[in-house]
Amino acid sequence: MKLKPLADRVILKMTEAEETTKSGIILAGSAKEKPEVALVIAVGPGGLVDGKEVKMTVKKGDKVITSKYSGTTVKVEGEEYTIVRQNDILAIVE
Repeated sequence: MKLKPLADRVILKMTEAEETTKSGIILAGSAKEKPEVALVIAVGPGGLVDGKEVKMTVKKGDKVITSKYSGTTVKVEGEEYTIVRQNDILAIVE
């Protein structure tokens, strides 16, 4: 990949939205919610951000939950990625 995040930025690949509900109802494309679970593709080095020291706690390969509608979506080589700040990540899924 040709994207290298800077400072406290993290590059995520969002997982696919569920196409059926738990009760078996198939959702139309417009009814799907934006997925919130993502895979960490790359992590910036952290360091001094806005005058505060930031230590990166996520790492490549982690599965995370992000704030809804956070970050910037970019398309690289036909793949769609989301770039977020580490503080937009709510939790690591274990």
